[in-house]
Amino acid sequence: MDYYDVIVVGGGPAGSTLAWALEDSGKRVLLVDKQRFPRDKTCAGWVTPTVMDSLQVDPEQYGQHHTLQPIRRFRIGLMGQPPVENDHGEVVSYGIRRCEFDHFLLNRTLVDKALGVGIKSIERRGANWVLNDTWETPLVVGAGGHFCPIARLLGDGPGRHETVVAAKEVEFEMTPDQAERCQASGDTPELWFCRDLKGYAWVFRKGNFLNIGLGREDNHRLSGHLQRFVDDMKNSGRIPADLPGHFKGHAYLLYDHAERPLVDDGVLLIGDAAGLAYTQSGEGIRPAVESALLAAGVIRRATDSSAQSLQQYGEAIAERFGTRAMHRDDGWHIPEWLKSPLAGTLMRSHWFTRKVVTEKWFLHRQVPPLQTAI
Repeated sequence: MDYYDVIVVGGGPAGSTLAWALEDSGKRVLLVDKQRFPRDKTCAGWVTPTVMDSLQVDPEQYGQHHTLQPIRRFRIGLMGQPPVENDHGEVVSYGIRRCEFDHFLLNRTLVDKALGVGIKSIERRGANWVLNDTWETPLVVGAGGHFCPIARLLGDGPGRHETVVAAKEVEFEMTPDQAERCQASGDTPELWFCRDLKGYAWVFRKGNFLNIGLGREDNHRLSGHLQRFVDDMKNSGRIPADLPGHFKGHAYLLYDHAERPLVDDGVLLIGDAAGLAYTQSGEGIRPAVESALLAAGVIRRATDSSAQSLQQYGEAIAERFGTRAMHRDDGWHIPEWLKSPLAGTLMRSHWFTRKVVTEKWFLHRQVPPLQTAI
């Protein structure tokens, strides 16, 4: 049996950031992922400068070898009415390809890795966990996304009543002809809200790569909403008429709607496994990175792997992201006054789409950077 002080299950931004943040802690860390990297990852794919700073990634250096699309504007609308375009006058975010970004973060951490290995068994033996009858550890960290096997160890496992957001999207490299015909601009992502405000769609160009998708809370109607949106974008010339392949799906939890405990004896959840996606936008990368950095600080300070010692992590998450509201019937946590006919008027407002939708909901410019010593 191979012993590790910490085993991290999941090699996305949350898991790789935690492993990276623990490198000089004196702890022996193993990172396990069922896939080999680089791998496809369904995600619109943008990160703010704050995330790059937290990860200590120099955008200029990263952009020399990877896709990095500066974002200065947003085009926002309610489906069925003209959009509003806001120019922020500076780079407020970056478009990335998750297959590249996740591979980069994973490659830079020097911990032991077991890639292409699924978790087949998890057993409690004394004070430790044994995974796949191969590795033993007092602390296992779930970083494997919404369906992370480690989440099943906490409480009753993922709740049946959790309000899950389902999304479908496609990302592909356009041919020269498609790129010429595509009216979407690289520095101006397009966000289109559904009329009932239970989700939104996007068109996001990153150089010659195009990402199109839609996410909603009522996934039984997802395909219909997506098809209507794609047809509208094709008819208006915003996207090429000859889209390749099929749309891939994924699911995640919004922070205010998640019911999952974050810690127990020898167990801790981070990122999407913990259900930390921002409630208004569904963004998961910044919460994943920040939860990993907060977890690393707690793991470094903890005297053991008991729930009592790890509870500081739960407290840190609540302090950073707020106390979960658990309003399962409130859709995307949109205020009731915005769900009235006033919504159409507000979505035509440059002030509202800039100050509320873009800067508050999507960029979280009101949230200060996470100051964490690594």
